[in-house]
Amino acid sequence: MFDNLSERLQNIISKAHSQELTQDNMQESLREIRRALLEADVNLRVVKSFISSIKDKAEGENVLQGVNPSQQLVKIVHDELVELLGKEVKPLDLSGHPSLIMMLGLQGSGKTTSSAKLAVKLKKEGKNPLLVACDVYRPAAISQLQTLGQEISCEVFSLEGSTDVQNIVQNAINYAKNNGFNVVILDTAGRLQIDTEMMSELLIIDRVFRPQEKLLVIDAMTGQESVNVAENFDAQIGLTGLILTKLDGDSRGGSALSVVHCTGKPIKLTGTGEKLNALEDFYPERMTTRILGMGDIVSLVERAQEVFDEKEALKMQEKMSKAEFSFNDFLNIQRQMKMFGSMDQILGMLPGVNLKQADREKISHATDTEFKKIEVFIQSMTPDEREHPELMNTSRKKRIAKGCGMDMHTVNQYVKQFEQIRQMMGGMNKMQKMFGGFGKKNEKKAMVKAMNAMKMMRKFK
Repeated sequence: MFDNLSERLQNIISKAHSQELTQDNMQESLREIRRALLEADVNLRVVKSFISSIKDKAEGENVLQGVNPSQQLVKIVHDELVELLGKEVKPLDLSGHPSLIMMLGLQGSGKTTSSAKLAVKLKKEGKNPLLVACDVYRPAAISQLQTLGQEISCEVFSLEGSTDVQNIVQNAINYAKNNGFNVVILDTAGRLQIDTEMMSELLIIDRVFRPQEKLLVIDAMTGQESVNVAENFDAQIGLTGLILTKLDGDSRGGSALSVVHCTGKPIKLTGTGEKLNALEDFYPERMTTRILGMGDIVSLVERAQEVFDEKEALKMQEKMSKAEFSFNDFLNIQRQMKMFGSMDQILGMLPGVNLKQADREKISHATDTEFKKIEVFIQSMTPDEREHPELMNTSRKKRIAKGCGMDMHTVNQYVKQFEQIRQMMGGMNKMQKMFGGFGKKNEKKAMVKAMNAMKMMRKFK
């Protein structure tokens, strides 16, 4: 969602490459940064404070002599963005027995879905959450939560026919204590706008049960209004943190840069997709490096660790080393890659890949289309053909081509590409044996052999 802002800031920084940071020539850069922030829908108060801080640091003693001006400006803007986004990660407070998390927000902000996403995240972390249906006003709100609960295998507590929210919460806490649930997530009622009735109900829950976390769910695409909503909730309830949803959308993203500064409350979690596992901890430093086009390798690695099963990876490695890699294996890898995220998201996390949003979307669309075609191609095979690629001959290819609606040229191309992958895997296996195997045990031995091989290669040049 920060793509436009990111592109503008990167252009501004690159223009400063050959300039010295002085009071005169800094004005143009600051004007451009101000415009970029305002166009991204950042609150005016925040823009003024941000620009003032950059100007003070750029002209002050903090500027390092002998350092490239562009790098100085990057450092200053980077540090200010990190400060603006909350400086450091703020984990959830789960100290209660059970821990009580109250989910707040206006209707349509994604509160109920975020409650389910939070339950998924907590289950991954070894917690046993209980979802509680406290929205007794919106039609089908309870059934929506129950449907989500079934999908994620998480129990949902509700009292059918009851509109006494205080009684529902009390019974839910008692049920959690008696049945081994250590986190209780309250999906409270939302309204189209903040009103007295809504706040009085939330205040009762807050005063009586003292939840460890009071998280306001904000739709990142609502823009400036999200700041007003956050300030109102904080003034009356006293928020502990924010959940920003639809961070993968195409909005200008100014709300994310504004809410922390205006409320003083940290963004604790972000929704980065529609899937129920798409809720992540918010890291100001990582988000800043993404905005400035520096990538986010740490998040990329963490996502890979979540998606790719270590045991399955070892099995796959063994099959590859024995040249037993099949079309089924290829399909499994492809499906795991889908869980990893869109190509657009992956490219956004890679450092040095300074592509425009439109270009990233084109690549992502082309990649997704190609993956779907390959999936249809493999699914048109018999089980034997999928498991034993060597069975592939002309008559089988013709049958598969008819089944998947592709011409023979495309089918031959896919088969050829697959064979090239198998050969590459075999080549990697030979290299592994040649250098004494990879891994910590043989690392030194493999390195020595590799160095000797490189010396021999130089002699033949």
